[in-house]
Amino acid sequence: MSRNVGVIGLGAMGLGVARSLLRAGFKVHACDVRTQVLDAFAGEGGIACATPAELGGQCEVVVTVVVNAAQTETVLFGSQLQAGQRGAVSAMKPGGVVLACATVSPAFAIELGKRVEAAGLHMLDAPLSGGAARAASGEMTMMTSGPASAYEACEDVLEAIAGKVYRLGGEHGAGSKVKIINQLLAGVHIAAAAEAMALGLREGVDPDALYDVITHSAGNSWMFENRVPHILAGDYTPLSAVDIFVKDLGLVLDTARSSKFPLPLSAAAHQMFMMASTAGHGGEDDSAVIKIFPGIDVPKGVQQ
Repeated sequence: MSRNVGVIGLGAMGLGVARSLLRAGFKVHACDVRTQVLDAFAGEGGIACATPAELGGQCEVVVTVVVNAAQTETVLFGSQLQAGQRGAVSAMKPGGVVLACATVSPAFAIELGKRVEAAGLHMLDAPLSGGAARAASGEMTMMTSGPASAYEACEDVLEAIAGKVYRLGGEHGAGSKVKIINQLLAGVHIAAAAEAMALGLREGVDPDALYDVITHSAGNSWMFENRVPHILAGDYTPLSAVDIFVKDLGLVLDTARSSKFPLPLSAAAHQMFMMASTAGHGGEDDSAVIKIFPGIDVPKGVQQ
């Protein structure tokens, strides 16, 4: 009989995770605050759950693909839910596994692991990378850490949702440390890509030609190649929003501040995303950070 696996959070990444699990033959339960998304997933063969506790009570493995620490706390332990509602942990059977996939501070991941284990469950600190496309194809990168018993209890789930699972140690928090370092680079690269394109546009360089040259030259980065087409198309539909990098680069800086470690490029990039968010672009695609530069306008019809 197929194992019951739950996914809490059907955003761009979570929906891909849930669909990958369906393809692998699991009975996939899902919970999300948006009923229309749940209904659509149920139409694909998933099982819609009204609350995290309803999902937790039916699943051996629960994957939380939410935005931040506060949402992780809410869906697992019931904080800020409506009166009488409980989190998934309270309903899970002993020996179950939580895969905590949000980008959070290492300190939060360590404390979360202690609380989940105190409830008789296993946990992997398991942040994700790769974007919506790789989530949909089951080829994400997972930066994981936790005890061997947790891995043993969910090997099949990890295989279904990720192309590469890095095992970074037996202690919770190690996965989150590596993830925020990845986010340091991702945020700085997006900010740098936006700055470069803004200068090119200001100087009257053909944006299509500039994109083509850079993507075939030493100045290229994965983020430049992936995000600049959003700018060229003038399409800021969020796949990863500006406010995600306000949060993630904030976590980077908080972690470094605790050991008095300087991060000048991270700080500058964080301020750029903060400026974009304050200007009203926080919910737009993270490439909208280019909008902080005055007088920059991509000609209509320019697309890649």
